[in-house]
Amino acid sequence: MGFSFEKLNVYNKANEFVNDIYLLTKAFPRDEMFSLTSQLRRAAVSIPVNIAEGSARTKKDFNRFIDMARGSIFECVTILRIALEQEYLNQKRYIDLEDKLTNLSKMFSGLKRSISQ
Repeated sequence: MGFSFEKLNVYNKANEFVNDIYLLTKAFPRDEMFSLTSQLRRAAVSIPVNIAEGSARTKKDFNRFIDMARGSIFECVTILRIALEQEYLNQKRYIDLEDKLTNLSKMFSGLKRSISQ
């Protein structure tokens, strides 16, 4: 852990979420590879990537990157809902992932407050 963003709990939780998504999407139908699978993976990866990139910027810019990461969280929720409706995951797994995203969103709110102080 040589970079400051690697010490952020929200960054590590976001990386864990990415791993969850990669495991989940391995079981998605093959015909979703360039659709839901790709879009969900990209949105999930965008969360920790925005933290890393934003941490190297000014406080104002970092706040903007946090907003983009939160946008990716909302994108993940929407895609997961679609996957649930298509029966690519069960209700229990959906709730577990949605809870993780809710917690990440709350962590971003806290990070934003700490940056603004």
